[in-house]
Amino acid sequence: MATVSPPRGRAFAAPSGAARRTLDWRLRFAVLSLIWGFSFLLIKVGTEGYAPFQVTFGRLLFGTLVLAAAMLVRRAGLPRGWRTWGHLTVAAFFLNALPFSLFAYSELTIPSTLAGICNATSPLWGMALSMVALSEDRPTRRRVAGLGLGFIGVLTVLGAWQGFHGIDAAGTAMALGASLSYPVGWIYVRRTLADRSESHLSLTGAQLLLATVQLAFVTPLFTSLPGSWPVLPLLAVVALGALGTGLAVLMQYGLVAEVGPTTAQMVTYFIPVIATAAGVALLGESLTWSTPVGAVIVLAGAALTQSRAKG
Repeated sequence: MATVSPPRGRAFAAPSGAARRTLDWRLRFAVLSLIWGFSFLLIKVGTEGYAPFQVTFGRLLFGTLVLAAAMLVRRAGLPRGWRTWGHLTVAAFFLNALPFSLFAYSELTIPSTLAGICNATSPLWGMALSMVALSEDRPTRRRVAGLGLGFIGVLTVLGAWQGFHGIDAAGTAMALGASLSYPVGWIYVRRTLADRSESHLSLTGAQLLLATVQLAFVTPLFTSLPGSWPVLPLLAVVALGALGTGLAVLMQYGLVAEVGPTTAQMVTYFIPVIATAAGVALLGESLTWSTPVGAVIVLAGAALTQSRAKG
C-alpha cells in the first residue's frame, strides 16, 4: 500500500475525460482507507498459514489479475520499449516486491498495529529523500519541523524512554524499511517515467506483473510448497491482493484524477487509525497509551512535511 502521493507527470495521471463516477468520491475515499487499513490485519492472518514470501507472491498475483482484467475491459495495452520495462522493473522492486515482503516478514514478530503506524512514516521518508533527490522540493522550516516531529512520534510509539522494551527491533526495522522503500520507488518513477505517454493503468499493470515475476523467482528459493492450505489465511491473501493491491490501486488513481493528489493522499492519515482499531478489535493485540499518542504525533509531522508554505 503505497502511501506516497503519485508522481507528477503523464505517466501515472488518469486519462482526461474520465468516465462519470457512480459513487461519490468521499465514499470511495472511505472505502480505500478501510481497504488499506485492514491490509495489515490481512498480512498478519496470511502469515499465520503461509510463509511471508508466499503471502507476498499471492498478494502480487491476485493484484495483477485484477489490473489485467481492468486493462482488458479498458483495452489498455502494455507499454513498449526495453528502457521503459527496465525502469518499471526497478519501480516494481521498490514499490511492490521489497516493501510487501518486508511488511510480511515484520508481522511475524510485531503487531499489525505497529506495522500500520510504521507505514505512516512514508511521507516523512519521502520529504527527507525528495529534498536531496528532487530539485523542486526545497526544505522549509515547517517541513523540517514536521520531519523532527515525526521522528519524535516514532520514538514515542516505540517507547524509547523505556529502552524499547517489548519491541522486536528486527521486525520494526523491516516495517520502517518497507515504509522507506515507497518514496525511493516514487522518486525513481518521477525521475525516469514522468514523461511517458502510456496510461497509469498500463504502467501500473506492467509494474505489478514484473513484481509478481520477481517473487516467482525468489519464493521457491526460500520456501517450499505448503503442506496444507488453511482456508482463512488463504482468503486473507486473496483479499490482500485483489482488494488491497489491485482494486486499491484503481481507486487511488481514480481519486487522484477526480480530486487531485493533495486530497487523495490524505488517506495516509486514516490508515494507521484503521489498522490499529482492526488489530485491537479483531486480533486482540495489546495497546498502550504511547502507541496512539505516538501515531498522532507521526501523522502531525507527516502533515507538516506535506505543507508547501514557505518557511
